Amino acid sequence: MKFGVFYELQLPKPWGPRSERDLYHDALSQLELADRLGYDYAWEVEHHFLEEYSHSPAPEVFLGAASQRTKRIRLGHGIIQLTTNHPARVAERVACLDLLSDGRVELGLGEGASITELGPFDRSMEEKRAVWEDAVRCVLPMFTQEGWEYDGPYFKFPLRNVLPKPLQRPHPPLWVACSQLETIEMAGRRGMGALGFQFLSADAAHAWVHAYYNSFVKRQEKLAEYETNPNIAIVSYFMCAETDEEARRRADGVTFFQFALRYYNAAKGRERARPGTVSLWEEYEAWKRANPEALQRALSGGLIGSPETLRRKLRKFEASNIDQVILLNQAGKNTHEHISESLELFAREVMPEFHAREPAHQDWKRRVLAGEIELEEIDTEPFRERFGPNAVRAAAE
Repeated sequence: MKFGVFYELQLPKPWGPRSERDLYHDALSQLELADRLGYDYAWEVEHHFLEEYSHSPAPEVFLGAASQRTKRIRLGHGIIQLTTNHPARVAERVACLDLLSDGRVELGLGEGASITELGPFDRSMEEKRAVWEDAVRCVLPMFTQEGWEYDGPYFKFPLRNVLPKPLQRPHPPLWVACSQLETIEMAGRRGMGALGFQFLSADAAHAWVHAYYNSFVKRQEKLAEYETNPNIAIVSYFMCAETDEEARRRADGVTFFQFALRYYNAAKGRERARPGTVSLWEEYEAWKRANPEALQRALSGGLIGSPETLRRKLRKFEASNIDQVILLNQAGKNTHEHISESLELFAREVMPEFHAREPAHQDWKRRVLAGEIELEEIDTEPFRERFGPNAVRAAAE
């Protein structure tokens, strides 16, 4: 199993004049550390206008800086919004980053998740999947064709040579954001890697891994001509410390992340309050005071605990044949010191065991893709709940 680190660049209020500056510089220092420690991937989101939840509208800038401070770690767009970016600008920026990083880019493609984000770009929630599919068909040939033109329902592009071309040929590995679990099956059908959130149980992980690989092998329908990428990765809340109690004490940001995520997802159309009128951190603090038991239940999930606790939990993921676990450590007001110590302890005490068994997993995958292993078709209907009973719920719900 491989491991990544994940960044929304969260910044709860109150904000000082250097808060965003320090947020970015601390995150870059953490990526530099993760690179030295042997983590495999660094993933950076693209979001717009989501106060406190994500201050990351230009991931190519952040990852460009990271490319000059790291040597080995893969640099993942997790994801680029194809609904709010022109395909040619996506192709240009991704290719530039791939050249600067010596071919370390992973290209996640997504739709955007709310009216708050999509509205200013004249996109609607109802059309976002269709826009995404049209953009995929438009953008991917730009990486390989010296002359490309496109006439689709949402994008028109006259004959041009989009430059530069990426170092990785034909293009960086492709991924799909899977904010809804059923998108995992779609990712397999499209021949792309799946980027999703942690499953609620080992049975759910088992079912969705089977659904993904069966769709990839048996029901693949690519949107264009591109290199496939059979991979399924999950994002998990994360904090590693010497004891479970200390890890939970340091992981307060994890429950803020859950609270903010539900806040931006709960309302009709996912549209929220007017800018500057709500402090999510104050709302969260009020929720904590009113729900101390729910807070403790929420902290019992994810990968939060001592090295031994995390090894036990990760063996369940490993048994489901997940390809990668992406660790969400930068959340809420988790400190730079605790994030760095968590990364170091996990890399020293936990990661080597699972890295050592990666060749066996790759052999399993090769046999599945070759048809030597046929995976059971499992009904995923019982496993479509993204938020479990212990998840934090926003006040708006």
